[in-house]
Amino acid sequence: MANIKKGDLVQVITGRTQARGGDRGKQGKVIEVLVDQNRVIVEGINYVTKHVRVGQTDRGTKTGGIETIESPIHVSNVAVVDPSTKKPTRVGFRTEQVTKNGVAKTVRVRYAKKSGKDL
Repeated sequence: MANIKKGDLVQVITGRTQARGGDRGKQGKVIEVLVDQNRVIVEGINYVTKHVRVGQTDRGTKTGGIETIESPIHVSNVAVVDPSTKKPTRVGFRTEQVTKNGVAKTVRVRYAKKSGKDL
């Protein structure tokens, strides 16, 4: 089971600080998880400029130019944000009984662990 899923709120925990033009400390929602590369694409994080060749659509409008898009960031450089404290935390798993249509089933559920400072 994956620690980070699409739609999770994550915070960048490594890299250059915001004062130096980096993204450390910024929070954003996960747009896509690239499992085979161990990377995630986070909304508003790790912007890069991409030069796209100028083309033309069927209607005659011009496409292309310079675009800014989010680039993938390694999974180890982000941490899931605890919804109650809004701080980065580690993720644990526990088994719970879930009843669906009268059938009991044991499933693994993710939960945010408490950090040492919060105890």
